[in-house]
Amino acid sequence: MATVSPSDGRFAPSPTGPLHLGSLRTALVAWLFARSVGARFRLRVEDLDPQRSRRAFEAEQLADLRALGIDWDGPVVRQSERLERYDDAVATLERARRLHPCFCTRTEIREAASAPHGPHTRAYPGTCLALSKAERARRIAAGDRYALRVRANGERIGFTDRLLGEHSTIVDDFVVRRADGVAAYQLAVVVDDAAQGIGEVVRGADLADSTPRQILLAQLLGLPVPRYAHVPLVLGADGERLAKRHGAATLADRDQPLSATLALLAHSLRLARGREQVEGARELLDEFDPVRLPSAPARLH
Repeated sequence: MATVSPSDGRFAPSPTGPLHLGSLRTALVAWLFARSVGARFRLRVEDLDPQRSRRAFEAEQLADLRALGIDWDGPVVRQSERLERYDDAVATLERARRLHPCFCTRTEIREAASAPHGPHTRAYPGTCLALSKAERARRIAAGDRYALRVRANGERIGFTDRLLGEHSTIVDDFVVRRADGVAAYQLAVVVDDAAQGIGEVVRGADLADSTPRQILLAQLLGLPVPRYAHVPLVLGADGERLAKRHGAATLADRDQPLSATLALLAHSLRLARGREQVEGARELLDEFDPVRLPSAPARLH
């Protein structure tokens, strides 16, 4: 585990397609958080999905970040090259008896949550937690596929988000190793943030609900818990999260100079007001102040 610096940050895209402007905006904010206080900035490629991850997409994403003037310290870290670290973390949780096998499919979990007397949430309803030790052993011996879930014991976890304020929720039994044997996002991100010495996680607001799970996991693994800042998302004209279907959603799609697109991103963050061109991210450092960031989702025009 690296020494954690309170302000060291990171950006961690998945190489499953080009970065849209919402992701680039989040990368810019994360970079500004770190660089504005002289901290390090890391880059991690979250490529644990072998079916969708492509090196070509990774190269395109890195090129877009460089084009905006976003740089990083040290080599690019790829999760696909760190599988042993995730296996070690799973083993630690198993020794602490904080994992249990779950044989449920996603469909079964959805159906249980939407039943007339179900919890009516996307949280895991605890189906396999009630299995006897003998029944678990029988199903494993029969070759039934299973994921591994954390025994969260209904613990409530709260944190103070630098942009969204107070956040607290009861943590469900979440997956740390999928049925195909691959480490789940919740586990990998916690292990990697600690290994890279990340002191402040700046990312999209859609991941805020995952944070209590990650805090609990860090505590169980004896890892430091970073600070968090979740950036409100960019929305399309239909009010939904910006996606490729909205058109002109990537740098390659836009029929305007790169400096104009960067100015557009800056304006959405209340930066570079009155300027139509921003030549690079470093031009925004002197005026950046997290307190001035908007608290509502943005629409780019």
